[in-house]
Parts: sequence; C-alpha cells; structure tokens
Amino acid sequence: MSYFRYEDKLIYYEESGEGSPLILLHGNTSCGKMFDSIVPVFAKKYRVIVPDFLGNGRSERIEKWPSDLWFDWAKQVKALCNHLGLKKVKLIGSSGGALAAINVALEYPELVESFIADSFEGLRADHEITEQIRNGRAQAKTFGGFVEYLKALHGDDWEQVFDADTDAVLRHAEQIGEFFHKPIEELKVPMLLTGSLEDDMFQKNHYKALFDEICAKTSLAKAHIFEHGGHPAMLSNMDEFVVLG
Repeated sequence: MSYFRYEDKLIYYEESGEGSPLILLHGNTSCGKMFDSIVPVFAKKYRVIVPDFLGNGRSERIEKWPSDLWFDWAKQVKALCNHLGLKKVKLIGSSGGALAAINVALEYPELVESFIADSFEGLRADHEITEQIRNGRAQAKTFGGFVEYLKALHGDDWEQVFDADTDAVLRHAEQIGEFFHKPIEELKVPMLLTGSLEDDMFQKNHYKALFDEICAKTSLAKAHIFEHGGHPAMLSNMDEFVVLG
C-alpha cells in the first residue's frame, strides 16, 4: 500500500502498468476504486496512478473539508507528482475530479501534457444543481444499494465521508461559486471535454451548452459528447472512451 504526505496527512494511491504517467482523478463521494474497471485497459499503455483524495477511500480522514475543495484537490495532485518525481503527466478527471484536473492545468501548466475533463458541472456552481445536490444527497443515504456502494468505497465511516463532502460542496457554492482561480482563457495545455447526453445528473443540453462556452473561450479545448450512457460518461462508454484517451 502506497501513501504520500500532504499537509501532515497521508493520501493513498495505487500504480499499475508502465509507460508515460497517466493520473486518474475520482469524483465527489467516490475514490480511486471507481476506476477499477478501466485501469487495466489504460495500464496496457500507461503508468496509471490513481489517488484517493484526502478524506476519501483509503486516505486519512479530516474533520472538515476545505470550501475551495477542487482547488485543494489540485494541490494534492501536485504533491503526488512531487512525491513521485513526475515532471510531465496526462490527467483524466471525472465529475469533481474533472474540476480538479482543470485546476491542475491552470495552476501548473508545466506539469500537464494534456488532459480529459469528463462529466462535470461547469465553470461555476449553478444554483439549481446545488439545490439538487442538497436534496438528492439527503435522499441518497436512504437507498440501501447506494449505501452499500459507499461502504465498499470508504468503509464503515462512509457516512462521515459523504456528509463532509456534501458540506464542502454546499459551502463552496455559498461562499466561493467559481470552480477555478484563473479564467479558462488562460489554459495553456490541450483539453478534451467529454459527457453523455443521457447523464441524468444534468439537463439534456447541459454538456452542449457548457462545452460550446468553453470551446469559445479557448482553442485548446475540444469536445466529444456520447449519445448514450450515464454518469460518468467515461465509465458508461468505456470502450469508446479509452480510444479517446
């Protein structure tokens, strides 16, 4: 089991395969285990590195997560790269992990060769989506299948992890709003945007509108929208996605 230290806390990560480094960044309420089905495919070509962000999965717990969560996640990725001595990496971030990947690219462009941002909310917190999260998260804890899934990801303290994540997401929407410290126009590395039309976390036209907005702001962004599949698109369209990656 491998760990690195970030602000006096231990963050867990796993490595598979050989080749140029590819870091996979999980989404909110999840951990690196979400990529178990796709890691073996990417490991045929890359050195795949999968961290559990602080407080998630097998990483050390913290009592209160930072409001600027996805920016802090980006700093954790930088710390991981420093720990492993990595000078240039590819990133794939899904959902909240996509927000972290964009922050990494904006803050540390010298580190990123290219990256994919999959199935994420947008450039800033949306009020309607925030309210869906507030209400949906409360209901989700009553679903037996979902609870068992969270236990498999985080262990017996899944509810503490889930609630800490929810609290951070809601505080971010109320106190900060913007997901990134720099405008997307300052992007210096190639970015591929992916999402699914059938993603039931967002309205059907969500990704087209969002990706059109981003692509209009930077020529370094390209987009691919899958007709089918749920959230996240990269796992529900795995065969097609690995070709893009």
